[in-house]
Amino acid sequence: MRVGKRIAAALFACCLLAASLTGCGGGGTAATDGEYQSVNLAMAVNGTDTQIDALVANYFADLVMERSGGAVMVDVFPNDTLAGGNATKGIEYIAVGGSDLGAYATSVLANIEPKMSVSTIPWSFTSYEQARKVIDTTGGAYYAELLAAKGITYLGSFHNGFRQLTNSKRPVTKPEDLKGLKIRVPGSAVYMNTFNALGANPTAMSWSEVFTAIQQGTIDGQENGCSITKSAKMDEIQKYMTIWNYSYENDLFLVNTKIWENLPENTRELIQQCATEACEWGRDKLEADEEALIQGFRDVGMQVDILTEEQLKVFQDAVSDVVAELKATYGEEACAAFGL
Repeated sequence: MRVGKRIAAALFACCLLAASLTGCGGGGTAATDGEYQSVNLAMAVNGTDTQIDALVANYFADLVMERSGGAVMVDVFPNDTLAGGNATKGIEYIAVGGSDLGAYATSVLANIEPKMSVSTIPWSFTSYEQARKVIDTTGGAYYAELLAAKGITYLGSFHNGFRQLTNSKRPVTKPEDLKGLKIRVPGSAVYMNTFNALGANPTAMSWSEVFTAIQQGTIDGQENGCSITKSAKMDEIQKYMTIWNYSYENDLFLVNTKIWENLPENTRELIQQCATEACEWGRDKLEADEEALIQGFRDVGMQVDILTEEQLKVFQDAVSDVVAELKATYGEEACAAFGL
């Protein structure tokens, strides 16, 4: 843990006061013996230390520190500690400069711009390779356009993972199996409408509350990528898992635009280079880890059902009207950006 984390409260207060003028580093001072201006930046992520967003953020921070010779320092704040654990507020803080940098899932970013969820429409992508290609071209450009209007600059994207389903009640291999199950989903219309169409009872709930809610029987299950399912210890409290890749989710690497523009050009170039490299590292790691994670779920006693193409077709047909409505809602430009 870096020294800056021990002064989180003071750093946060300074960020809010300086929001409209500088980054949390206060603009920095000229380095006397280095190439880069000295600056300290705060980066907010929603996940715990072991989740992919925090891992990518820490990898990025290490790259920046090493390549700047210690002149540019990034303090990573997991669990949205700068925003009291509230991811929506965390994004709002980046928009106004209360935090300098951040990494957030598009389903969370949809709280400030609903069209950010367009790529999460069910079964839009069939593979991680396809998702990479689309998002690194037209998709990323579309994200950047939407975020620019909110005062946020887009620096890159990495996998949050294809979303899978876990629950405590029964195996889910056909739509009828979901009937009546209380499933925690992000508040996005994509997830709410999809699970309603499948006969489940979707419930929007803060991620920090999910583990306890499952333990207490308030909800029956959740849907998330394998990486987050494991880091959140869902395998300890959920018996059944369905691998169906029903929705692709990615985390976006972000920076407040005013703070970004106030940084020296060479610092911006360094940060962009390191952000791009960290995003690729995160993608590679998540893909490489996924097969082992699924086997690990089985090893601890979970029943893991990997759906066949024929089984998936039944689910896809059941949500076809929802998909059509979502595409109409997001519009031609958004759908074209993701090849939908």
